[in-house]
Amino acid sequence: MSTPVVGRFAPTPSGYLHPGNLLCAMIAYLSARTQGGRCLLRIEDLDKARCPANLVRQCISDLDFLGFRWDGPILVQSERTPAYEAIFRRLLDTSRVYPCFCSRAQLHASQAPNRGDTLYVYPGTCRALSPAEIQQKMQEKVPAYRLHVPDTAITVQDRIQGPFTAGLADNPGDFILRRADGVFAYHLAVVIDDAESGVTEVVRGCDILSATPAQIYLQQLLGFPTPVYAHIPLLVGSDGRRLAKRNQAISLSALSKKYSAEEIIGALAAGAGLIPEWRPCTLESLMPAFDLSVLPRRDLCLPEGFPD
Repeated sequence: MSTPVVGRFAPTPSGYLHPGNLLCAMIAYLSARTQGGRCLLRIEDLDKARCPANLVRQCISDLDFLGFRWDGPILVQSERTPAYEAIFRRLLDTSRVYPCFCSRAQLHASQAPNRGDTLYVYPGTCRALSPAEIQQKMQEKVPAYRLHVPDTAITVQDRIQGPFTAGLADNPGDFILRRADGVFAYHLAVVIDDAESGVTEVVRGCDILSATPAQIYLQQLLGFPTPVYAHIPLLVGSDGRRLAKRNQAISLSALSKKYSAEEIIGALAAGAGLIPEWRPCTLESLMPAFDLSVLPRRDLCLPEGFPD
């Protein structure tokens, strides 16, 4: 018997949900449900300073407004520290984890990567520190902790983008497991959460594709199963820029003042090519004809007349 499909949508509530987030949520939801599976919601608020409680509440409310009905309790990463700590301690017992005292150690560690981010490959400065040097540095500074990755390549067999291969030593190099301030890093948290939630399918934006080989390596190291991956094309505005918080994409809160939930779902579906033209839809009405394979690899645009 095949394993039942379990998908998930995992937003980072550092701002309001926008059409780019919502497209990913919709495709992940439809893919899992049309395979007879379940779809879960996970709030990725590792960095509480960036993800205040009011934005978490608004995120959940916005998804409810659009008709998403999740198949289980909402998982909140900021409440999961003991689970991350337990796995981190397991990794500390291996020879592959080492303290890092470099000033760049905290950069982006608890965030998912985004297209356009500069790829920072750690040069291994602290990897060869002696025990005595480590003890001396610990008197002066609390370290971050990195995982020493092998010089090997891992291939992702992506359902949309096709095969993607990256050498771990160059992408991303030795990556952070825990920041110096104690916040656990993105790679570690998502791998643990996916495994413990039984996630079998990960549908997310193609800007995260480059991070996937590192996550697969961590899954293998921990003995976790590797989900099926499908990295969907990004939604861009009329100016060609990705619809994202950093680019001031219009929020769902603003859209809902002008459009109904059905009109917003219809615009997303038309932009993804799931329906031929913009018309009001519900998530349920899209399920009978949903086909993940119709999604192109190129960037997507919302229908003309719909604000971005």
